Amino acid sequence: MKRVITAQDIPAAGDLRIPPDTIVTASARELAGVRGVRILEVHEAELSRFTTPGQTIAIGADHGGFRLKEALKPVIESLALTLLDIGVFDEKPADYPDIAHKVAQTVVEGAATRGVIIDGAGIGSCMAANKVPGIRAALCYDKASARNSREHNDSNVLTLGGRLLTETQAEEVLRTWLGTPFAGGRHQARVDKIMAIERQYLNSKKATS
Repeated sequence: MKRVITAQDIPAAGDLRIPPDTIVTASARELAGVRGVRILEVHEAELSRFTTPGQTIAIGADHGGFRLKEALKPVIESLALTLLDIGVFDEKPADYPDIAHKVAQTVVEGAATRGVIIDGAGIGSCMAANKVPGIRAALCYDKASARNSREHNDSNVLTLGGRLLTETQAEEVLRTWLGTPFAGGRHQARVDKIMAIERQYLNSKKATS
């Protein structure tokens, strides 16, 4: 199946590298022109050269997300990223807060650059991961939400609903999320405010203990 690039896939700046057989919509080309983004055709085998080196992606799932986790692991590896599978390793019932906590810890401790968590709906894992200081987890359900969560919010954990997305949809979300850089600029000040809220409550807890 050929990849389709729409206006939602055009980054705020820089270059967009795509395989030669990719379909680019007219609106996408128009927006790229407005933003000054170059659309460059690159052979599929060469795309991995443009991925930031040294990145490790931690991935985890409960029983509801196990099958999708296994389907997405080759996608991560195809991008020349190091894969760290946190579990689970079968479809026996598991509690999503435990998996989300492990993935989030792996990210904040520096053992992984970013994390991906999959459960049935993706909602619970997002809530659990965001309880870990330093985590900005985003539940994404399409390419637009994935791009926004990275470009505007610098999310470092992605959560997916294994029972709500097809493998194709989930792959599109994952590729977009992994391939979108944080835009910085005016967005940095807003991310700083998010983290300031977190520090406020952490400091309050320390003061009362």
